[in-house]
Amino acid sequence: MEDEKDKNGLIPIYFSNSNSIKMVEKIVKSDEYWKSFLSPESYQITRKNETEPAFTGKYHDCHEDGIYQCVCCGTDLFESKTKFDSGTGWPSFWAPVAEENIATKTDRSLFMVRTEVLCARCNAHLGHVFDDGPPPTGLRYCMNSASLNLVKIEIQPNQL
Repeated sequence: MEDEKDKNGLIPIYFSNSNSIKMVEKIVKSDEYWKSFLSPESYQITRKNETEPAFTGKYHDCHEDGIYQCVCCGTDLFESKTKFDSGTGWPSFWAPVAEENIATKTDRSLFMVRTEVLCARCNAHLGHVFDDGPPPTGLRYCMNSASLNLVKIEIQPNQL
């Protein structure tokens, strides 16, 4: 797929509603656009790499079923069935809906080395991933609520 990405300028993104991967364009917008579209908090977090204070985000203690999407572009990121209480004060997940939908890069800010998690489609800063999560992955995707939008769906027992 890498050759197809380079040739056509498209990237693979997984869509939960159709259970399929589609080739789509990356989303690139100006700062002015993001400022007009997002709340001030979501703009600072997703476009300027800030972090919301622990235990303040609307999803840190949310237990509703659904798909957590990127607040900037609507890309599916995490399913509620992979959410767990990490005790950190931020919504945490043990896996994304698909590896294609996220990107990671080394973050050397705040005098430490971490792995930053971004939306693969629009490069929104989502949070960080750590290797201290629960089975089956051992990962903890520690996300900012202000970077997410929960689309509520009813999960059937056979989907778990």
